[in-house]
Amino acid sequence: MKICTPISRCIAALTMTTALLTGCYAPDGGFMPSSGRGYTFISTPTRPVTVTLVDTRTQEKFFKMDIPAGKQLTFKFIEGSGSGSRAEPTKMIWEMWEAKTEFGELDNQLICPPASCRRIDVTYRPAPEDMPEDPTLLIPPDFQDQTVGANSPNGGPQPTNRTKD
Repeated sequence: MKICTPISRCIAALTMTTALLTGCYAPDGGFMPSSGRGYTFISTPTRPVTVTLVDTRTQEKFFKMDIPAGKQLTFKFIEGSGSGSRAEPTKMIWEMWEAKTEFGELDNQLICPPASCRRIDVTYRPAPEDMPEDPTLLIPPDFQDQTVGANSPNGGPQPTNRTKD
Protein backbone atom coordinates (compact mmCIF):
# COMPACT_ATOMS: atom_id res chain seq x y z
CA MET A 1 0.00 0.00 0.00
CA LYS A 2 1.47 3.31 -1.09
CA ILE A 3 0.96 6.07 1.49
CA CYS A 4 2.94 8.94 -0.04
CA THR A 5 1.63 9.69 -3.54
CA PRO A 6 2.71 12.54 -5.81
CA ILE A 7 -0.62 14.27 -5.16
CA SER A 8 -0.20 14.08 -1.37
CA ARG A 9 3.35 15.44 -1.70
CA CYS A 10 2.04 18.30 -3.83
CA ILE A 11 -0.70 19.10 -1.30
CA ALA A 12 1.83 19.02 1.56
CA ALA A 13 4.18 21.34 -0.35
CA LEU A 14 1.36 23.80 -1.12
CA THR A 15 0.24 23.77 2.51
CA MET A 16 3.75 24.51 3.77
CA THR A 17 4.25 27.25 1.17
CA THR A 18 0.97 28.88 2.13
CA ALA A 19 1.82 28.71 5.84
CA LEU A 20 5.21 30.31 5.25
CA LEU A 21 3.98 33.05 2.90
CA THR A 22 0.95 34.20 4.88
CA GLY A 23 1.59 36.82 7.48
CA CYS A 24 1.63 35.39 10.97
CA TYR A 25 1.86 38.21 13.48
CA ALA A 26 1.89 37.85 17.24
CA PRO A 27 3.57 39.75 20.10
CA ASP A 28 5.82 36.75 20.75
CA GLY A 29 6.88 36.52 17.08
CA GLY A 30 4.39 33.89 15.90
CA PHE A 31 5.45 30.67 14.20
CA MET A 32 9.23 30.60 13.66
CA PRO A 33 9.98 34.09 15.10
CA SER A 34 12.75 36.18 13.59
CA SER A 35 13.69 39.84 13.50
CA GLY A 36 12.24 40.28 10.00
CA ARG A 37 8.77 38.89 10.78
CA GLY A 38 7.20 42.13 11.96
CA TYR A 39 6.16 43.83 15.15
CA THR A 40 2.85 43.65 17.02
CA PHE A 41 1.76 45.96 19.84
CA ILE A 42 -1.55 45.32 21.63
CA SER A 43 -3.28 48.09 23.55
CA THR A 44 -5.53 47.21 26.51
CA PRO A 45 -7.68 49.37 28.82
CA THR A 46 -5.09 48.99 31.59
CA ARG A 47 -2.09 49.47 29.30
CA PRO A 48 -2.88 51.82 26.37
CA VAL A 49 0.05 51.95 23.96
CA THR A 50 1.50 54.65 21.70
CA VAL A 51 4.07 53.63 19.08
CA THR A 52 6.34 56.27 17.55
CA LEU A 53 8.97 55.72 14.84
CA VAL A 54 11.84 58.17 14.79
CA ASP A 55 14.44 58.98 12.11
CA THR A 56 17.63 58.97 14.22
CA ARG A 57 19.49 61.20 11.74
CA THR A 58 17.17 64.16 12.35
CA GLN A 59 15.18 63.01 15.42
CA GLU A 60 12.05 63.56 13.31
CA LYS A 61 9.00 61.46 14.20
CA PHE A 62 7.82 60.02 10.90
CA PHE A 63 5.06 57.77 12.29
CA LYS A 64 3.00 57.95 15.48
CA MET A 65 -0.03 55.85 16.40
CA ASP A 66 -2.11 56.00 19.59
CA ILE A 67 -3.48 52.47 19.55
CA PRO A 68 -7.04 52.39 20.93
CA ALA A 69 -7.76 49.92 23.74
CA GLY A 70 -8.77 46.54 22.35
CA LYS A 71 -6.80 47.04 19.11
CA GLN A 72 -3.35 46.12 17.92
CA LEU A 73 -0.86 47.73 15.58
CA THR A 74 1.13 45.33 13.43
CA PHE A 75 3.88 46.47 11.10
CA LYS A 76 6.80 45.08 9.15
CA PHE A 77 9.76 46.67 7.38
CA ILE A 78 10.74 45.71 3.86
CA GLU A 79 14.31 46.83 3.34
CA GLY A 80 15.16 48.57 0.07
CA SER A 81 17.63 47.21 -2.42
CA GLY A 82 19.76 48.43 -5.32
CA SER A 83 21.70 51.64 -5.70
CA GLY A 84 21.75 54.74 -7.86
CA SER A 85 18.70 55.45 -10.01
CA ARG A 86 17.31 51.94 -9.44
CA ALA A 87 17.42 52.15 -5.65
CA GLU A 88 14.26 51.00 -3.90
CA PRO A 89 13.54 52.75 -0.63
CA THR A 90 12.76 50.94 2.58
CA LYS A 91 9.06 50.80 3.29
CA MET A 92 6.95 49.94 6.28
CA ILE A 93 3.69 48.08 5.79
CA TRP A 94 1.19 48.24 8.62
CA GLU A 95 -2.37 47.59 9.75
CA MET A 96 -4.59 48.26 12.76
CA TRP A 97 -6.57 45.17 13.80
CA GLU A 98 -8.67 43.86 16.64
CA ALA A 99 -6.46 42.64 19.50
CA LYS A 100 -4.96 39.14 19.16
CA THR A 101 -5.30 38.98 15.36
CA GLU A 102 -2.46 36.80 14.07
CA PHE A 103 -3.16 36.47 10.35
CA GLY A 104 -3.90 39.03 7.69
CA GLU A 105 -2.53 41.37 5.07
CA LEU A 106 -0.81 44.60 5.93
CA ASP A 107 -2.49 47.03 3.51
CA ASN A 108 -1.03 50.43 4.48
CA GLN A 109 2.48 51.45 3.51
CA LEU A 110 4.91 54.22 4.28
CA ILE A 111 8.39 55.06 2.97
CA CYS A 112 10.81 55.15 5.90
CA PRO A 113 14.52 55.40 6.76
CA PRO A 114 16.71 52.28 6.57
CA ALA A 115 17.14 50.05 9.64
CA SER A 116 20.33 51.79 10.76
CA CYS A 117 18.52 55.15 10.92
CA ARG A 118 15.23 54.41 12.65
CA ARG A 119 14.10 53.79 16.21
CA ILE A 120 10.85 52.42 17.63
CA ASP A 121 9.67 54.24 20.76
CA VAL A 122 6.87 52.59 22.76
CA THR A 123 5.12 54.63 25.46
CA TYR A 124 2.14 53.93 27.67
CA ARG A 125 -0.67 56.43 28.14
CA PRO A 126 -2.40 56.99 31.50
CA ALA A 127 -4.72 54.13 32.40
CA PRO A 128 -7.45 53.05 32.61
CA GLU A 129 -8.69 53.88 29.13
CA ASP A 130 -12.15 52.92 27.94
CA MET A 131 -12.53 50.53 25.08
CA PRO A 132 -14.71 51.70 22.20
CA GLU A 133 -18.30 50.52 22.60
CA ASP A 134 -19.32 47.47 20.62
CA PRO A 135 -22.27 48.63 18.47
CA THR A 136 -23.64 45.08 18.32
CA LEU A 137 -24.35 45.23 22.06
CA LEU A 138 -26.57 48.31 21.87
CA ILE A 139 -30.32 47.73 22.14
CA PRO A 140 -32.28 49.33 19.31
CA PRO A 141 -34.79 51.84 20.76
CA ASP A 142 -37.64 50.56 18.57
CA PHE A 143 -37.35 47.03 19.95
CA GLN A 144 -40.00 47.46 22.68
CA ASP A 145 -39.63 44.01 24.28
CA GLN A 146 -36.02 44.70 25.23
CA THR A 147 -36.42 48.27 26.48
CA VAL A 148 -38.82 47.69 29.37
CA GLY A 149 -38.31 46.19 32.80
CA ALA A 150 -34.88 44.85 33.73
CA ASN A 151 -33.42 45.69 30.31
CA SER A 152 -34.42 49.36 30.33
CA PRO A 153 -31.98 52.15 31.21
CA ASN A 154 -33.95 52.75 34.44
CA GLY A 155 -33.88 49.08 35.40
CA GLY A 156 -36.78 47.14 36.80
CA PRO A 157 -37.78 43.84 38.33
CA GLN A 158 -36.25 40.64 37.00
CA PRO A 159 -38.67 38.43 35.09
CA THR A 160 -40.08 35.58 37.20
CA ASN A 161 -41.15 33.34 34.34
CA ARG A 162 -37.66 32.48 33.08
CA THR A 163 -37.10 28.97 31.79
CA LYS A 164 -33.96 27.02 32.62
CA ASP A 165 -31.55 26.31 29.80
